[in-house]
Amino acid sequence: MIIACRFSLRAFFVMALCVCHSCFAQSYPTKPVKLVVGFSVGGGTDTVARSVAKKLSEFWAQPVVIENKAGADGSIATEMVSQSNPDGYTLVMVSNAHTITPFQRKLGYDPVRDFSPVSLIASTPNLLLVHPSLPVKNVKELIALLKSQPGKYSFGSSGTGTSPYLAMELFKIETATQINHVPYKGSSQAVVDLLGGHVQLMFGAVPTLEPHVATGKLRAIAVSSPKRLNAFPDLPTVAESLPGFEAASWYGILAPVGTPFSLVSKIQNDIANALQTSEVKNFIINSGFDVIGNKPKEFSNVIQQDLEKWGKLIKTLN
Repeated sequence: MIIACRFSLRAFFVMALCVCHSCFAQSYPTKPVKLVVGFSVGGGTDTVARSVAKKLSEFWAQPVVIENKAGADGSIATEMVSQSNPDGYTLVMVSNAHTITPFQRKLGYDPVRDFSPVSLIASTPNLLLVHPSLPVKNVKELIALLKSQPGKYSFGSSGTGTSPYLAMELFKIETATQINHVPYKGSSQAVVDLLGGHVQLMFGAVPTLEPHVATGKLRAIAVSSPKRLNAFPDLPTVAESLPGFEAASWYGILAPVGTPFSLVSKIQNDIANALQTSEVKNFIINSGFDVIGNKPKEFSNVIQQDLEKWGKLIKTLN
């Protein structure tokens, strides 16, 4: 009898807690929400964050305030949010650097255990570009050229360990080619030297490089996503010549671990609705991104898969 009473009381408290969390989610938000971005204003992560934040502010009738806290590939901002109150009022917009930096530096947080994934917002592949002087127009021709003259050509990147750098290192391994790496402090100088022919090829972000492709100053021969990009429907994927190849950049929102799942679900649902409005959807697509807006579990799977993929590659590269 006593055991039964204890069980009933425990069940009652669990049920009451669930009801409490559900009511909290329904009334959320009652004050401004802070969305921390670990990169500077104008970058891909910031662009996606602001487009979604603006629409959520309208939905919620509460400001969604962007706070840019750049540094250490986004990990400074991410660590700050990992220590925040898990009440849904402090979120962080991360990029796929979230799954790369754990293998490059010691962090004050765990990329999986310290967060509740909310939603993957958008993704964009890297464009595989070559200088127009290079006599290739597709991936197969590029591989043949690189194999015929090992070590002759160089690729630029925004720095060792960055997403474009890892994309090219993955390409080198899977094609068994030798290409010299020339690292730069950021993508701008790398693009300048590619335009000048000082390096002959590189992977780079669509929004940054699309104008140079449009004017013919650079030649895009493929995209690194598993499917063709909406903005470039005629441009093949690397995977069409190199099955299984994928090296896209993505952007998603995380909440601190311990955030009630009912609240995470509400935020995700509102994000998905925001992404389906013509205003946000068209802006993101026209900026060179693919719209996603998936569920927390699906986003969690992407994080786990990328941690395994890039961790293996980075260890191989030492």
